[in-house]
Amino acid sequence: MTVRKGKSLGITIQEHMAIDVCPGPIRPIRQISAYFPRLSPTSSFSEPLSPNQVAAPTTLSPGSTGQAGGPVGGGGGSSGLLSPQLPGAAGGGGSLSAMSSMDTSIEIDSCDSDDNTSLGTLEFDLLYEKATSSLHCTVLRAKGLKPMDFNGLADPYVKLHLLPGACKANKLKTKTVRNTLNPVWNETLTYCGITEEDMYRKTLRVSVCDEDKLTHNEFIGESRVALRRVKPDQPKHFNICLEHPPPLPSPTAMSTALRGISCYLREWEMEQQRNLEERGRLLLCLQYIPPSTDGDLKGEAKERARGGLCVGVKRCAHLAAMDVNGFSDPYVKTYLKPDVHKKSKHKTAVIKKTLNPEFNEEFFYEISFSELATKTLEVTVWDYDLGKSNDFIGGVSLGCHSQGETLQHWIDCLKNKGKKVERWHTLTNELPGSTLQE
Repeated sequence: MTVRKGKSLGITIQEHMAIDVCPGPIRPIRQISAYFPRLSPTSSFSEPLSPNQVAAPTTLSPGSTGQAGGPVGGGGGSSGLLSPQLPGAAGGGGSLSAMSSMDTSIEIDSCDSDDNTSLGTLEFDLLYEKATSSLHCTVLRAKGLKPMDFNGLADPYVKLHLLPGACKANKLKTKTVRNTLNPVWNETLTYCGITEEDMYRKTLRVSVCDEDKLTHNEFIGESRVALRRVKPDQPKHFNICLEHPPPLPSPTAMSTALRGISCYLREWEMEQQRNLEERGRLLLCLQYIPPSTDGDLKGEAKERARGGLCVGVKRCAHLAAMDVNGFSDPYVKTYLKPDVHKKSKHKTAVIKKTLNPEFNEEFFYEISFSELATKTLEVTVWDYDLGKSNDFIGGVSLGCHSQGETLQHWIDCLKNKGKKVERWHTLTNELPGSTLQE
């Protein structure tokens, strides 16, 4: 490079970068948390420590080496990080037998992410009662919640949702605790009509929100628990870190063809979910009463003495909200089809402004046992609206052509004459053979 007299030496950006290039591989910057590995109580401790890891002295230098010329800790690509001397490891190859005897009924989820720990932790208990088909969630307390208000505090409450399912139909909510980041609720929320199949395939979403009177409530964090982790009639304790909701998949990074296929599959899946969407639960009691030879009976007892099917509509749980106030005015209709003379219709009373109505009404169909094998019981739940058509909430059909839980309930009724058989059923917004008109 030649420099003329009277001119200062100038170096371009490209020349400067070429000069300052540092040869050699780029080493990743270690964080201080790398020197203190976390040990979760729920992790497996069955793998023994190697003799080299026990005998080698601990050091804070990632590049230090042992006597054999390799990194401290020996083979396996160990980086020689500081590892604590654990009891039972002396002598080479000891295992953490003391840690393995911890109570497994306490669920502890470790949180390594700063984003998650900044949202706070939530403590709650789950108990599934098999005899009553009910799931109890006792929300205990939260700690270190993220501040959401201008005063550096929050007004937190907890919401529960059962997934998959209509969120409005199965949402439960605790009371709101004002001006705190460490709220204590000690409140039990109960789901009725939860079957063993639900416990195997459903997930409980527990979310913490901040209540705002003038604006929309703000989301703080959530956690999702697979219900199959909860054993029947055994309480299980959870102490978890709140997380951000899982991100939705975006098709922007895909090619045009894949984006089109993804949109089509997404629309098809949403349509299938709408067709089979859960609209609540219905508790039915079926009893076939065989004919009686007692001739001294009168009234309703005399009618039932001729034999027939007794249908008891007990209650509904977590119905879909059909009105703008977030509730429904539900009632139940029953049909025994085929119904040539259209005389099999029965209807319960209307319960105002509720999603968990209790009816406790019974309807009797006089029919022989042989005829009952060819019939189908159709039960529908409706929302009463004054001055316009009533809204269909959901329904279920029971008969020899049914499937799953409904078929089993029908068979149990026919097998156990004179015995009442109760069973919870899931309402769907699509009922075969129904006109869905009121």
